[in-house]
Amino acid sequence: MAHTPVNHPLRPLYRAIGALMGAYLVVFGVVGFIVTSDEGLFGTGGDRVLGQDTNLFWSIVSLVLGVVVLGATALGNNRDSAAYTFVGWALVGVGAYSLAVQRTDVNVLDFSIATVVVTWLVALVLIMCGQYTKVARPEQIAAPRRAEERAVA
Repeated sequence: MAHTPVNHPLRPLYRAIGALMGAYLVVFGVVGFIVTSDEGLFGTGGDRVLGQDTNLFWSIVSLVLGVVVLGATALGNNRDSAAYTFVGWALVGVGAYSLAVQRTDVNVLDFSIATVVVTWLVALVLIMCGQYTKVARPEQIAAPRRAEERAVA
């Protein structure tokens, strides 16, 4: 069974980094929405926002994911950990899909290689933050150790 750190001493730093990733997604979504609002939802006009190709649909999705991450960060109490992990793995899946359909007509998100790389970087940072932001009460932390000590005795 894998060990996930609980009550990590750098938890505030990881929460701040997760919030920064959420803020980046919100800024990217808002700027992308403004730039691509004149096209259709799945337009492939080649609009670039913050160095990445995007369309209106991906801008809206980024905005929603960023709001989810920022909202979970504000709520805390392990909701942030779950949201970071969920959104991170969702972005890994979106990046893999977009890389697979890069030069086809199925590239509905209008991704470029730069967009895939940035999406994966944001995803990996969010997954990392999700692993180090879990909290537990002190009596829950020591419970496995006490059970192990009773079994030995």
